[in-house]
Amino acid sequence: MQLQFSFIIPVYNRPQEIEELLASFFQLKTTVDYEIVIVEDGSAVSSKEVVESYSDKLNISYYFKANSGPGDSRNFGMQKAKGNYYIILDSDCILPPQYLSEVTKSLDNDYVDCFGGPDAAHESFSNIQKAINFAMTSFLTTGGIRGKKNSVNTFQPRSFNMGISKEAFQKTGGFGNIHPGEDPDLSIRLWKLGYNTKLIPEAFVYHKRRISWFKFYKQVHKFGLVRPILNSWHPHTKKITYWFPTVFTIGLIASLLLWLFGFKVLLYVYIAYFIIVFIAALFQTKNIIIALQALFAICIQFLGYGYGFLKTTLFISVLNKKPEQKFPDLFFKK
Repeated sequence: MQLQFSFIIPVYNRPQEIEELLASFFQLKTTVDYEIVIVEDGSAVSSKEVVESYSDKLNISYYFKANSGPGDSRNFGMQKAKGNYYIILDSDCILPPQYLSEVTKSLDNDYVDCFGGPDAAHESFSNIQKAINFAMTSFLTTGGIRGKKNSVNTFQPRSFNMGISKEAFQKTGGFGNIHPGEDPDLSIRLWKLGYNTKLIPEAFVYHKRRISWFKFYKQVHKFGLVRPILNSWHPHTKKITYWFPTVFTIGLIASLLLWLFGFKVLLYVYIAYFIIVFIAALFQTKNIIIALQALFAICIQFLGYGYGFLKTTLFISVLNKKPEQKFPDLFFKK
């Protein structure tokens, strides 16, 4: 099958990010034709002028729609696209030169109807962004779920860097109205229909993520909130590892309290873990400030996710509350 790629990019109040992302398309080393579909999701700060400035240089189209969330905006973009294979990106990403050639090579060698790629920190990113990137991608923090090789049928692509065939999109109906969490939900529904997913390690993007500690906490807290909801929808996907951030946070608090009463062993375990993480971060980033900030980022990550996961678990699994009613902010109305 001849692949015809359509890049689907929803944007919400971030014209500067779209400018940087579109500029990176000029660096792509590929002979494959592609189109770019920008979907403005009811933004108050429009990206239209930025997109129009590239209209004579790139095969690009722009659509404005009422705000209905990133999942529905991606669905809207795929409905408008002309290609038969869609590549979905977040607006805060930058493409490296080899991106599309690596995607094409991987799909030609081992075709799947859905793939995901990892993310990396660009040299231009701030120290906080680099520290957050380490916390979100390191095997020592996330267990490699965002970048583990040979993950066919088990890897859940994330929508900041994700590909899906037109056929698979039409069969599944695309993304649901939960956010975040719409991407693993789609992956699980794809598996149920017999489609395969895989990671393409070489097809990474530079992903800015959040630029402040508070915004990062809000993001990971929402990740924690939605996971028990996904587990209730898809019980066979439950894993004990989803409890790790909650247990880690409770254990850290307990270790500090026990230290006050003279019991130091548990605290020493945490100190050893943080030393290992610091060394790994220092080795990867070559920057002692970023390595120290990475420790803080990890604490925020585990606290935010762990608290969110515990909170939702108690409400929907113990108190039998309906997710849409208890957590309406996690659901967009189409």
